[in-house]
Amino acid sequence: MHALYRHVVPPGAAVLEVGCGTGDLLAGLQVRRGHGIDRDAACITAARRAHNGNRALGFSAADVETTAWAGHDPYDYIILSDVLPALRDVQRTFENLHAVCTPATRLVMNFPSNLWRPVLRLATRLRLREPDAVFNWLSLDDVRNLLYLAGFEVVTSGYRVLLPLRIPLLYRLCNRLLARLPLVEKLSLAVYVVARPRPAPRGEGRGYGVSVVIPTRNERGTIEAAFRRTPSMGAWTELIFVDGASSDGTVAEIERCRERFGASWRRVELLRQDGDGKGQAVRQGFAACRGDILMILDSDLTMPPETLPKYYAALAAGRGEFINGCRLVYQKEKEAMRFLNMVANHLFALLFSWLLGQRVKDTLCGTKVLWRRDYVRIAEGRSYFGELDPFGDFDLLFGAARFNRKIVDMPIRYAGRRYGEIEIRRWRHGWLLLRMVLVAARKLKFA
Repeated sequence: MHALYRHVVPPGAAVLEVGCGTGDLLAGLQVRRGHGIDRDAACITAARRAHNGNRALGFSAADVETTAWAGHDPYDYIILSDVLPALRDVQRTFENLHAVCTPATRLVMNFPSNLWRPVLRLATRLRLREPDAVFNWLSLDDVRNLLYLAGFEVVTSGYRVLLPLRIPLLYRLCNRLLARLPLVEKLSLAVYVVARPRPAPRGEGRGYGVSVVIPTRNERGTIEAAFRRTPSMGAWTELIFVDGASSDGTVAEIERCRERFGASWRRVELLRQDGDGKGQAVRQGFAACRGDILMILDSDLTMPPETLPKYYAALAAGRGEFINGCRLVYQKEKEAMRFLNMVANHLFALLFSWLLGQRVKDTLCGTKVLWRRDYVRIAEGRSYFGELDPFGDFDLLFGAARFNRKIVDMPIRYAGRRYGEIEIRRWRHGWLLLRMVLVAARKLKFA
């Protein structure tokens, strides 16, 4: 399970480990600040002795079920590895941890699957493993419910360790490959969950600046509509156009509309794209943004810009941390999406939902909304996936999944194109999507 925690917890995080034992798991992470607690004083003594050269780590003997955390500094990640079965009151434990959480804190935990209960009991009786102080056996649904009652919600969950015995070759085959496959994964020994504090009900908020990035390429006929129809949101809204060498007068039209409608916005910026592809245009636009909230609006306006306030409200109210547009719920305008494209979108959505560990019904909808602070983290970690995404959608989705941001679909009514030509090339872009699948599989699911 150490590999799972190294994958989930990024370097430089502040980490609390509950039930740390001798501190080996915590010491294996590249933490900025780490603290381990355990109710067994002998384990804490051993942890201090083993890791006394690591100044980033501290250990203390404490019972998480009774510890008063008020006044302690918060943590980015809280680890509970194989702790839940030994707790007498799991809900109370979760509730106590709120005192050292921020809205961005993630609880990461693993616990044994109920399916393995008879196997583990037999192994204990045969003295093949040490007996555990197990007060309860929990299912994944039990843990989801306890987290909900304690004011948390699950971001993602999954399974690990199909074969616990270290048999050469077979151990790696079972645990790195077979244990990640649908259906087979549910036979695994360990269940893991990543959760976040559930946002308290609140209004949309009016204090956030909003940046709307609009990549353009030969979209002269929709530019004025983009100015007229895009609402002003939050404290202020800016429009960032990134033009990819248009040849139909798009640039001149943006400049004309900026002169005519520019007073309605905090800022209207026109950038000349210095690379290729929508993905690069989005990254260039985001780099110039000043808002707290970043939005992408396709310049063909097939996603009605009037719906952007819904995205703003969902993000500002904490209902999600990455709001993903979805064209596959409501009735679409006739010929807005070709039949084979729609079928492919549904199939890829199922595949990517499995790979990302969160439900994403439409991966290729151009409208995506996220906090600027989260985008900075995604951009800093972009080298993990590489510069393979020409669309810009997967660069953001993969990063959000890697950092366990809560992804929420926002259904919209998909309109037909009113101007210009569709630039999707079914077979060439389909092949690129398959490459994205392989990247997600290697870097997220089978890491």
